[in-house]
Amino acid sequence: MTIRVMLVDDQVLLRTGFRMVLAAQPDMEVVAEAGDGAEAIELLRSTPVDVVLMDVRMPRLDGVEATRRICAAPDAPKVLILTTFDLDEYAFSGLKAGASGFMFKDVPPGELLGAIRSVHSGDAVVAPSTTRRLLDRFSPMLPSTGKELPHKELKKLTDREREVMMLVAQGLSNGEIAARLVLSEATVKTHVGRILTKLDLRDRVQVVVLAYETGLVRAGGGGAA
Repeated sequence: MTIRVMLVDDQVLLRTGFRMVLAAQPDMEVVAEAGDGAEAIELLRSTPVDVVLMDVRMPRLDGVEATRRICAAPDAPKVLILTTFDLDEYAFSGLKAGASGFMFKDVPPGELLGAIRSVHSGDAVVAPSTTRRLLDRFSPMLPSTGKELPHKELKKLTDREREVMMLVAQGLSNGEIAARLVLSEATVKTHVGRILTKLDLRDRVQVVVLAYETGLVRAGGGGAA
């Protein structure tokens, strides 16, 4: 199955580089390119896309707002935010807007390709420890998205699911959670899936963000009292 990719970046040279890397892959095809978020949204109305590689700083409509609008649509493509080391706040805003992860623009080609495949298969591609660093740094400074859940909503979770959610938000992988709780990794994956379903979240990244927004986990990585 071919993964249909859209490149969204106002720098033509960067789009050309990404297109060359992707074109060499038998399972990927660049089906559209856009120079800003507004053009991307317009193209998506007529072009089927599986994964969008989205820059954040662009004219007319930036990548964060474009991501928010794209992810709000039914059957939306997955979005990977592209950023640089000095723009972490935009990456975090993109995660809150619904992106499935972010990549740095200077990522090695193999990692970029792996990230696209992971996102296409339904996984988040931000390492939990990286997500935690972003949240610790920027969650106190960014405005709410309006998605915070009242405490009673978290009561939909079992005690074990709340425990798993807290550990996900503290930056542990499924394997590390399994070791911590003396469970199989498959069992942890099942718990994460149930958390997503009960709280109407799309992926692991949104679990982490929501855990911070509801106060289940505090900036700094600790659990709430």
